[in-house]
Amino acid sequence: MKFMQHVITRSRIRPWSVTALAAIMGLALCFLPVEKAEAQIGGAGVVFLMIEPDSRAAGMGNAGVAVADNSSAVFWNPAGLAFQRGTELSLTHSNWLPAFDAGLFYEYLTAKHHFDGVGTFGAHVTFLNLGEHEGRDFQGDPTGTFRSFDLAIGLSYARQLTQNFGIGVSSRFIYSSLAPIDDVDGTASSIAFDLAGLYQSNQFDLGGVGTTFSAGFNLANMGPEINYTGEEDSGDPLPTNLRFGYSFTFEFDELNKLTFANDFTKMLINRDENGADPWTQAIFSAWSPNEVCTAPVSQCNRDENPENFRSVNAFEQLVIGAGLEYWFDELFSLRTGYFYESPYNGNRQFLTLGAGLRYNIVGVDFSYLYALEEDSPLSDTMRFSLLLNFG
Repeated sequence: MKFMQHVITRSRIRPWSVTALAAIMGLALCFLPVEKAEAQIGGAGVVFLMIEPDSRAAGMGNAGVAVADNSSAVFWNPAGLAFQRGTELSLTHSNWLPAFDAGLFYEYLTAKHHFDGVGTFGAHVTFLNLGEHEGRDFQGDPTGTFRSFDLAIGLSYARQLTQNFGIGVSSRFIYSSLAPIDDVDGTASSIAFDLAGLYQSNQFDLGGVGTTFSAGFNLANMGPEINYTGEEDSGDPLPTNLRFGYSFTFEFDELNKLTFANDFTKMLINRDENGADPWTQAIFSAWSPNEVCTAPVSQCNRDENPENFRSVNAFEQLVIGAGLEYWFDELFSLRTGYFYESPYNGNRQFLTLGAGLRYNIVGVDFSYLYALEEDSPLSDTMRFSLLLNFG
């Protein structure tokens, strides 16, 4: 992010807490694809909006756009609310980036309620605590403490257009407070919008097994840049992205059910040495090949080291998640999944495991992330979710 680059540069005058910078920049680098060589550090602001929230889909390799059958659909696919009835509340907690041991944590609260003849409404609150940090001046003397956090509050609405197809929309207010520096307080706000659709087939027979097919998309986080300084051309684009995918659910009998889900996500950010395209343009321009440097930044001079550059096409820029979920009698579930990014587009690769319990109106979900790359800050990330479903 431009603002964090500014903090790091100015830290020669006022060095901030190393933990704060490591945590904030680590979060950004974990969730952003590799950028063009001219802008390798920083692609989007408020990347906490990309954190996959609920434990259920997180246990399935972060695949949920075509499942989206609980209140967390407000993240995965708001159109999934269209097929839901009743009222549900859920809360997810996670100690975030545990490898940093910096006291970061993530909270995600959702709610949904259906109104007959109107549609289903949803709401969410997302909070990422980045901790309390101590600032110091050039002489190393304390200048006071500051807290860093990100917050989003949003509303969703969905409605069935036909028996098998629904649409959904979301809006959210975003507030971010990072690190104050000089006369800049380090806070910023913006708004974002989502547009989504979901198709669910009627059950059909496949090899003697009752099968349901679903497919959906979610164009998320469309909105104006977020700017921490107020200066022209110093803002960062929101993490606009397109998530699309499909799922198959196989009901073997009254007790046993298996779902396979597969998601694809494309970041819709197009940045070069001249800055980032506005989101209205980036949703089209971001599909073009992206040139990246495969060497350390010190060796990313195109004139001196042209051999260190390669083109990354749109397919290589896709993030892929796939997962399985098994349910026994709608009471107990086991989950597993795989998440993949190209080495030239972030290089996050991990396996996921999860489990769930349902009894009466109460549900509990758990997920665990096992990173395949060495020294990943995402290693051993666990999420816990509590659900209350009122029918």
